[in-house]
Amino acid sequence: MARHVHRVKVAALTEQMPVPEAELRHLHVMRLRPGDTVQVFDGGGEVGEAELLSLDTLSAQLRLLSRRTATAEYPQSVTLAVALLKGDKLADVVRAGSELGAAAFQLLRTRYGDVPDIGDNKLGRLRRVAEEAARQSQRAVVPAVLAPVPLTGYDPAGQVFYAHPGSPVRLLDVLTWAAPVTLISGPEGGFAPEDLAHLSAIGATPITLGPRILRAETAPLALLGALAASGV
Repeated sequence: MARHVHRVKVAALTEQMPVPEAELRHLHVMRLRPGDTVQVFDGGGEVGEAELLSLDTLSAQLRLLSRRTATAEYPQSVTLAVALLKGDKLADVVRAGSELGAAAFQLLRTRYGDVPDIGDNKLGRLRRVAEEAARQSQRAVVPAVLAPVPLTGYDPAGQVFYAHPGSPVRLLDVLTWAAPVTLISGPEGGFAPEDLAHLSAIGATPITLGPRILRAETAPLALLGALAASGV
């Protein structure tokens, strides 16, 4: 059985790196010792190998051994813009979406959404979920989770697509990797007429998710799953 390589998130890949306080517990749980090798990543795309120089209760130091280009990312950044959802559904979307390669999550306030807004505590929890999912899935990028904005004021750059029942257009038939990609998914009640008018005005393309009606927490992952299945 292959030996598990522990991953440590650092502020930046430099010749010597302090281990952030939040990471210390993991090093102790893994029973690492000076001289052991770990994988380091900065959450922005840099990844490498490092030697553990020292470890005590309050601090640890790493020495960079090598760095390499991350290979688990799409050719362009992919933002998943998703309507606010009830309960733990957003956490489920962020967790699985991070595994499927989203570079950012833009939370959206929509007319028919069941949740009008979220607080700082829940936003912080979603960011921790994204970081842990990135670590588990061997990514070098930790997806950003952005505070909610109204859909009717959202105008992302690049290619914009939204899930819409009845559309004949399939995502992989129209997607190119010439510019960043934004995938938009609505609430349980669907998009309101003003939402659809805004999406049309910004040039967003409606995309089919097949003949079945999907839940609001399933649709955004279906969009990302189409990208993942393409093998890019």
